[in-house]
This record gives sequence, C-alpha cells and structure tokens, in this order.
Amino acid sequence: MRNGWSIGEVAQRVGVSVHTLRLYEREGLLAGEVRRDEVGRRVYSAWDVEWLANCVTFRASGMPLATIGRLAELVREGSGNEAERLELLRAHQRRIAEQLAQLHDCLDLINAKVASYERHLAAGASGDPW
Repeated sequence: MRNGWSIGEVAQRVGVSVHTLRLYEREGLLAGEVRRDEVGRRVYSAWDVEWLANCVTFRASGMPLATIGRLAELVREGSGNEAERLELLRAHQRRIAEQLAQLHDCLDLINAKVASYERHLAAGASGDPW
C-alpha cells in the first residue's frame, strides 16, 4: 500500500492546480489535517484524495466554498452532526434540481428552434423562420 501522495500527484489526480489545493487548505475545506513529511512537504492520504475529489465535484456543481468549508468542519468534528451535514447536502441538491429544471426548459426552447430551422431549410422556404 502506498504511504501517500504529493501535492502535485493529488492535483493531477483530482484535476485541479497545486495552487487550488493550497487554497482549499487555507480556506479550511479539507476534512482532515494534511500530514507533512520530514522536510515539510504535504503528504495526502487516500482519504484526503477522495475528499478532495468530492470537493472538486461539489465546486463543479456550484456549491459555494463556504458550504464546502462548513461541511468539512462538520466532518472534522466527528459523529453527532450528521443531520446538519444532510441538510447542507439537501439544500444544494434542491438548488441543482432547480437549475436542471431551468436547463431543461432552455433545451426545450433550443430544440424547438432547431426543428423550426431544419423544417424551414428542408422546405427551401424563404423569409425568416423565427
């Protein structure tokens, strides 16, 4: 089993820059304390990598850094606060569901316009199909 990963390896694994990982650490987004080797370099565990991969996905979904930070804080505190963690996740889940519904409405409009233009061009019609 591997003893740990360097910051560069973790950055590559989770798809962010080394600068972003340092920012995440400064902002308190890590759920555990990152170990340091004998010369002070960060050494990430498999659990750290998994947590960071989740953070990257949370950010990609639009979750604010403050929310990720609060979630990390709750995880660091340990068991007993699972209901609060769940509510943070549910609130974000609701926001994502609303965004998806809006995007589906947008896609419906785009699909209708594409179909309209395709019919217009296939028929060789003149004039503006809008």
